[in-house]
Amino acid sequence: MKSSSIALHYKDYAINLIDSPGHMDFCSEVSTAARLSDGALVLVDAVEGVHIQTHAVLRQSWIEKLTPCLVLNKIDRLISELKLTPLEAYNRLLRIVHEVNGIMSAYKSEKYLSDVDSLLSVPSEKLGDENLQFIEDDEEDTFQPQKGNVAFVCGLDGWGFSISEFAEFYATKLGASTAALEKTLWGPRYFNPKTKMIVGKKGIITGTKARPMFVQFVLEPLWQVYQAALEPDGDKGVLEKVIKSFNLSIPPRELQNKDPKAVLQAVLSHWLPLSDAILSMVVKCIPDPISAQSYRISRLLPKREILDNDVDCNVLTEADFVRKSVEVCNSSPEAPCVAFVSKMFAVPIKMLPQRGSNGEILDNYADKGGNGESEECFLAFARIFSGVLYSGQRVFVLSALYDPLKVESMQKHIQEAELQSLYLMMGQGLKPVASAKAGNVVAIRGLGQQILKSATLSSTRNCWPFSSMVFQVSPTLRVAIEPSDPADMGALMKGLRLLNRADPFVEVSVSSRGENVLAAAGEVHLERCIKDLKERFAKVSLEVSPPLVSYKETIEGDTSNPLQNVKLLSGSSDYFEKTTPNGRCVVRVQVMKLPFTVTKVLDECADLLGIIIGGQANKSLETQRSSSGEDDNPIEALRKRIMDAVEDHISAGNENDQYRMEKCKAKWQKLLRRIWALGPRQIGPNILFKPDDKQIDTESSVLVRGSAHVSERLGFVDNSDDGDAAEEIPPGVNRASFVEAQSLESSIVSGFQLATASGPLCDEPMWGLAFIVEAYISSVAGKYVDSETSQQSEQHGIFSGQVMTAVKDACRQAVLKKKPRLVEAMYFCELNTPVDSLSKMYGVVSRRRARVLKEEMQEGSALFTVHAYLPVSESFGFADELRKETSGAASALLALSHWEELPEDPFFVPETAEEKEEHGDGSSVLHNTARKLMDAVRERKGLPVEKKVVEHGAKQRTLARKV
Repeated sequence: MKSSSIALHYKDYAINLIDSPGHMDFCSEVSTAARLSDGALVLVDAVEGVHIQTHAVLRQSWIEKLTPCLVLNKIDRLISELKLTPLEAYNRLLRIVHEVNGIMSAYKSEKYLSDVDSLLSVPSEKLGDENLQFIEDDEEDTFQPQKGNVAFVCGLDGWGFSISEFAEFYATKLGASTAALEKTLWGPRYFNPKTKMIVGKKGIITGTKARPMFVQFVLEPLWQVYQAALEPDGDKGVLEKVIKSFNLSIPPRELQNKDPKAVLQAVLSHWLPLSDAILSMVVKCIPDPISAQSYRISRLLPKREILDNDVDCNVLTEADFVRKSVEVCNSSPEAPCVAFVSKMFAVPIKMLPQRGSNGEILDNYADKGGNGESEECFLAFARIFSGVLYSGQRVFVLSALYDPLKVESMQKHIQEAELQSLYLMMGQGLKPVASAKAGNVVAIRGLGQQILKSATLSSTRNCWPFSSMVFQVSPTLRVAIEPSDPADMGALMKGLRLLNRADPFVEVSVSSRGENVLAAAGEVHLERCIKDLKERFAKVSLEVSPPLVSYKETIEGDTSNPLQNVKLLSGSSDYFEKTTPNGRCVVRVQVMKLPFTVTKVLDECADLLGIIIGGQANKSLETQRSSSGEDDNPIEALRKRIMDAVEDHISAGNENDQYRMEKCKAKWQKLLRRIWALGPRQIGPNILFKPDDKQIDTESSVLVRGSAHVSERLGFVDNSDDGDAAEEIPPGVNRASFVEAQSLESSIVSGFQLATASGPLCDEPMWGLAFIVEAYISSVAGKYVDSETSQQSEQHGIFSGQVMTAVKDACRQAVLKKKPRLVEAMYFCELNTPVDSLSKMYGVVSRRRARVLKEEMQEGSALFTVHAYLPVSESFGFADELRKETSGAASALLALSHWEELPEDPFFVPETAEEKEEHGDGSSVLHNTARKLMDAVRERKGLPVEKKVVEHGAKQRTLARKV
């Protein structure tokens, strides 16, 4: 289940074709292949239609600015399995093309609206002709068979065609030009045999059974060939007619085969060869590297805005020259050599070619500085974007964080390496070459120790690294692995290192309990990783734990009244209070549930938040800008997204009350100017607000006020607003106490980070919560302090640590006080099943706590398509159980969708008469789903669980052991 590349020669063209797996678990392979490509061949099953993978592949091609072509496969199943008429098959194909165009249109509209917003925010006098032309909408469909970028194929029987093949054949027969027929052979165009004219719907004579030209001239001849070959009473003269009409040279031995399928394949593969149909479409519709890199350059190497004037102009000049070389795909030997490695892949050393490009015998086991500890050799899967790569050449390996303007501080992000060998990839085989020019895809040996996943190769230090790749999903399925024999632990650790390097998507880590945790995209991906570990990399027997499911923790919130929710954080007496052991600090914590829209924005923009809050340089922001496809300032775009999310939440709760909406918006704007920190890990979807500035310090206690650090970074507050005020000591406040309060700000933030990283239910991260922490520091100056008292205070530990622990405990207790809830990850599940298996499929779905969204019957078939949300915790073994229950008739596709709050209270106890009547009294109430999930996680982590060992002590009896 890996991407494989092959170099092909077709007429005068060299084509690098990369085949990537279609399963959603392996969409990382699609991402790595897309970065190295100029175009994409998107395969869609003509029977099953558009699925989740189609959306993912089209999205990836859109992000990477590839030119897509559509290939409708398995056309033969419409004839032999579904028994459709040519007209029914045409309507089905028309619907699929329309649906795929709808997906691409949505991506175009999304970009169009964002471009309009960014351009219209500029004053109108600054809008030039280029900008006005830029926001023109493109209404033309992406995929149009008449343009030649849609192919109709049958991979099993080895035939395929596009509109142009039939247009050339019928041009002489119908007396029309090839160009005219290409435009009319698809769509509502009809041929009038009497007038020999091509007409539209209005030109059809009523009462005649007119068929679209695609049905009449393309599909009907195909249907006749299939019927003649496969049906017992078929007219064999049709096959002879096709052979004669197209001058096909088919060996008589193949035509006399007793297997009708073999005869059919022989005729169709000679009449409509699959390779010619696909490769001619590639040559015609997909741009060459020079054209493609000219408009992909903004995605590959985005322009850098340098604000620092103290930079070396020579470095900038050379970096711009390198970028220009990539843009024009300069393949001359004098051009700077630039290549991008999208992944590393492992090949057994015995599979490497034994001879070099000049016929010399190679010693593949003499690995210079390579990976001598293993029988596997790591090759780099790379595309050359500029210059020429030579075997034996020394290049610089640049990581994604490399900045050529800061060479001294960037030594850890640049390495020098020698390229031992270059190979052209020929499917499973490798062909050694001495050199390769720009535009080629090659495998490179010698970079196994320098590159872990991906990197940029350059012949000069003064080169910006390529922007990071975007993956559609994240590794969510985690398991703990250990060797069956503890003595094999060393082999397992070595195998994990090799697997981490060989798979671009797998994540290997060590948990807090010391377990080796392997994270994969799904069950199929995990199964493949475990198989590789056992058979290739570690070669030991392994014990694999049940999946480690991640949860999050939140509180119950009422989203119907946004104004009331905001008031909870302003002047409310509903808080939890905790005092440090030495009695000098009192911590008060208020908690509120954030709007779902705000939580979603913070969750999606975690990487960008880390760069902004960490204060990293322009380079990282430019990388984020290029990956998001936006041309405006990432900080302004993020601030706008947060404000839009707040406004959406307010308008949803106060649709008809303008006064309440304005009042709520004003309160939120004040809150957003007080963001002290985000958590956990400084970038999570939880917010710590600093206390209100209206709080007054006294001589006996000082409030730790904090700073709106995150608000300043995000631009909600100017840096100059609070700079001087923070240093002023209020009148009547002890200076020592004020300085001590300032020094404890980091302890409060650390306590908040610890609390949000491990919630009170089962030590899982908190999700979508806002906290206000008020810490009052008591002064010791006014108290009687003797040596004995000071010794007692010292026994409680360092004061900053006490404050940190108090804040953490107070935050956790405040959450417990506010009706805590578990949040679980959800898969979007697409199920396909025939009518007779529908009830069994629903039985499996209902046992897994799935929520069905919609059910629809596929037009022209007996298949039902069902969309549902399935909890990740219930997904393990789901596909196997579904196949078992439906005898293999039903199939399921899963893709990670979102996080969803469980409405059940894990601490539910029936109190009212109605609840007791429904659930029973407290002693016999069964644990609900939330409690079962919480207890399972607590048991796995070794946390205490309330569990009855003996249910009814009086009813216990001893059973005789009869051997």
